[in-house]
Formats: sequence, C-alpha cells, structure tokens
Amino acid sequence: MINSTTNKQVRRVANLAKKPRARREEGLYVAEGARICRELKPEDTEIIYVTERFLEDEAHKAMLKRYRWETVSEPVMKVMADTQTPQGILALVKQKHTTLEEILGRPGKAHLMILEAIQDPGNLGTILRAGEGAGITGLIMNPSTADLYSPKVIRSTMGSVCRVPFVYVESLEEACNKLKEKGIRIYAAHLKGSRSYDLEDYTAPCAFLVGNEANGLTEQALSLADARVMIPMEGQVESLNAAVAASILMFEAARQRRG
Repeated sequence: MINSTTNKQVRRVANLAKKPRARREEGLYVAEGARICRELKPEDTEIIYVTERFLEDEAHKAMLKRYRWETVSEPVMKVMADTQTPQGILALVKQKHTTLEEILGRPGKAHLMILEAIQDPGNLGTILRAGEGAGITGLIMNPSTADLYSPKVIRSTMGSVCRVPFVYVESLEEACNKLKEKGIRIYAAHLKGSRSYDLEDYTAPCAFLVGNEANGLTEQALSLADARVMIPMEGQVESLNAAVAASILMFEAARQRRG
C-alpha cells in the first residue's frame, strides 16, 4: 500500500490531474470514479489506484481482476483525486489518437459536432455525453477548446469519452473543407440565423458548428457554414447555454433520422 503523499507515483498522478501539458507529454489522463473505471479496457489502462475501503465491496474487487492495480491510503487518494469526496478509485488511462479521416470514414451517415473555443469543462463533457445519446459520429474541436482530458470533463462525460470518437484540429477551415468534400452540410448555431433550426433537413450527412459560451462563433467560423440556424425562444432569454443549444440541435437530427 502507498501511504506517503510524497510518493513518486502520487506526485505523478496529481501532476497529470492538474496540468494539460503533463497529460500531453505522457499521453495519459486520469479517470476517477467506479462508473468510468468499469468502462475502461485493460489494454488502455496503465494502472488503477484504489483504497482499502473501496475493496471492502466484493463487486469492486471483482472488477479489478483484469487490471494492474495498487492500494493507496485515504489521505493519498485525496491528494491524487480531483474531487472533494473521492470514491476510492482512479485510473491512469492512455489517450486516444483518432484522426479526422478516421471519423469521416466511419460507417453510416455523418452526424458531427464541431466546437470552436468551448471553455467550460462541464459544457464540453455534457456535449460529448449528449452527443452519444443523439448518435453523433464524431466530435471535432479547435485548439482553443478546453482540454477534453481534464478530470472535470472526463467525469461529466459519464463514460462517453470511451465510446465517442473525437479529434482536435489545427484549422477549422481545413477540417470543414474536408467535410464539404464528403458532402457533409454544415449548420452554424447563431442568434441571427436565417431559419429556425427545426425547419432544416438533417437526414442527409450534416454537422453542427457551436461557438464560445460568451462570444459565440467568430466571423471566420461562421463563414465556413452552409447555413445559419437559430433556436427560437420565448420570454426575455437572449441565448442558451452552449451545451443546451448543442443538445437541441443534435437531438433534432436524431429525431428526424428516426422518422
């Protein structure tokens, strides 16, 4: 058992949890909590750390059989974890390296989400999780979008990070041009869109472009869209949370495709 908070492994995990640069350099991220750890493939998992209290549950012991794991004390887990009240389990997991070409080559009609400079970890994680529910075929992000591998984003995805392909691209313009070459129509979410979002046809290959929480899409990003759509609202609400807006659009496409 690891009892010292100054242990080399403990410092490494804490560093990975706090620093995007450390995660990029090692190609790892920290997954915290029993739910997401159950989703992890052994070949993608470097090591799992658990507390003795966690091991008191026989079902918890059983889930560890396929993995390399190490016991740590409760104080050590608190240092390693990103949450105030850790569940007693966290893992170091290998990052995925999906390419845009792989996402575009997936079977079935494209249903993509494109994000420009989404900053809030909760929004990013929620978009990925809602995207899985809506059946998106991939998530595309520019470099100024928040780090999807941060612990807060990972937790808010509720395991969807293990199943939905995603990629950061250096240039949204180049990425959108590749989408258009594949016959994918791009819709930008905009307060001054020319048509209501539910009047468009999303049964063909499509992608939704959503921008920064405070500023929306840049003019450059807007110019990449084939159409601008708006979400009509009642009352005095001026705009919607980015994750809410993205979810409305993704599930409208899912609804049309079910029909």
